[in-house]
Amino acid sequence: MFFFKNYKKYFLFSLITMMLLMLFSVPILAYCSIASLVYKDAFVLFKYDQFFIKKPFFLFLLFNIGEFIILIIPVLFAVAFLTLLERKILGSVQRRRGPGVVGIFGFLQPFADGMKLFFKESIVPAQSNKVTFLAAPMISLSLSFMGWAVVPVFPYNYVYSQFDLALLYLFAISSLSVYGVIVAGWSSNSKYSFLGSLRSAAQMVSYEVSIGLILISIILCVKSLKLEDVVLFQMRYNTWFILPFFPVFLMFFISSLVETNRPPFDLPEAEAELVSGYNVEYSGVGFAFFFIAEYANILLMSFLSVIFFFGGWLPFYTGNYFVFFFGNIPHYFWFFFKFLIILYLFILVRATLPRYRYDQLMKLGWKYFLPFSLSWVILVSIVLFII
Repeated sequence: MFFFKNYKKYFLFSLITMMLLMLFSVPILAYCSIASLVYKDAFVLFKYDQFFIKKPFFLFLLFNIGEFIILIIPVLFAVAFLTLLERKILGSVQRRRGPGVVGIFGFLQPFADGMKLFFKESIVPAQSNKVTFLAAPMISLSLSFMGWAVVPVFPYNYVYSQFDLALLYLFAISSLSVYGVIVAGWSSNSKYSFLGSLRSAAQMVSYEVSIGLILISIILCVKSLKLEDVVLFQMRYNTWFILPFFPVFLMFFISSLVETNRPPFDLPEAEAELVSGYNVEYSGVGFAFFFIAEYANILLMSFLSVIFFFGGWLPFYTGNYFVFFFGNIPHYFWFFFKFLIILYLFILVRATLPRYRYDQLMKLGWKYFLPFSLSWVILVSIVLFII
């Protein structure tokens, strides 16, 4: 049945809540930009120190909302085509065609899926806490968008909000993202949903510790929390962190799979045990928001992998010479080339590896990753002290 008949307010409530959350997040990000006025060469659409003083605040806020929308639209398109890329690669691995009906080579399939979800009937369980049930998808989606505010995509400081504590900001946003999942599981008043949310909280907290220790070892070398400085450090020494930090890169990649609930660590969504996990009671717009948030986090973790371990926008170097004779290729090509490689690894792992048991997942995080990452931090500190 068409969902406007019984739940026509749900779609309107979703859009209004999403706009309010974005409206509250934009001033926070704008404040971060204002607080870092020392970076006069930052790529922003407006000079905040001059514009903020001479123009009304509402106009300044309007321009910041415009910048934020410009940042989010490419992320939404990337999420749409990541689903298409994933289905194509999975089809190739399983020796089938994959989506190929809607549009040329299935090019319009993501838009058809999005239209289907946004016009599908949305059912709110009768015994659920309706306010938190409706707010949980918006919380997850908003937090997945806020992380993109400090990610440098191109050289010359092409970033929405540039400030010294960018990495600490990302840690805070990633820690808050678990609340959307917990609220969804609790408010659904379903045992399957609640068990899925508890699983998600446990594994995200467990592997955030190892991710933090891995990134601390990089921070010790760079001596800065700015993501741009991580790339510039690798450019200064003509090397990437993947070479000296290869063991911890493997740990970082595995932890990224756990953080984003990807196979073989998709235990919060284990359909054989929990039907669909924390989002089992969601359909239509609510499910679409959770879906977009999950894939936006996958894109973000891939971006961070490129920045921390693969030199960001830097081309392939051997000393002062390129491995390949492609000196005139723009920097953003190298960035997105590495980015697509990491995404391909995310999808390939899903296609090839079976799901872990939950006790194996916890054992891997606390008995192996945590001691090794802590030992790596101590080793890096000793080496830097000797040097």
